[in-house]
Amino acid sequence: MICSILLLIILTSCVSGTLVVNVTQTSYQAEENHHITLEWTFTTNPHTSSNSLNIFCELLTDPRPSVLFHLHEGVEVPESQDEQFAGRVQWDKDVLREGRLRLHVSRLRTNDSGLYLCDVLTSYGSNSGRCWLNVTEREECRENQIPI
Repeated sequence: MICSILLLIILTSCVSGTLVVNVTQTSYQAEENHHITLEWTFTTNPHTSSNSLNIFCELLTDPRPSVLFHLHEGVEVPESQDEQFAGRVQWDKDVLREGRLRLHVSRLRTNDSGLYLCDVLTSYGSNSGRCWLNVTEREECRENQIPI
């Protein structure tokens, strides 16, 4: 009985531990109205189709997260994107099969600052990666402010 339980634990960890998600950088810094590229990498399996790939990226905000990007079974789902990011996020389709997710966010705003979480779910496992983005006011905007 104990051997069966140990075997089950080992097999479960082997199956669920095959997908690794990493961030290229753990922290990003940018000024408002500029653009940035957030990048995650994940392990791929040559025996599976991109149709089994599900990716969900969001900015963790209070009271609810803001959806940055959603890919369901290999197809982008733009209608699930939060209004805050509408029209400002592009992704590189060509590097996805290499296990790279690159999200280009344009016209940055200070309220884009925060913790970004990207969940990757495949037929061979699931995992997530996190990174911080800090968007500051443009330098010229700070210089033109009148002190109170």
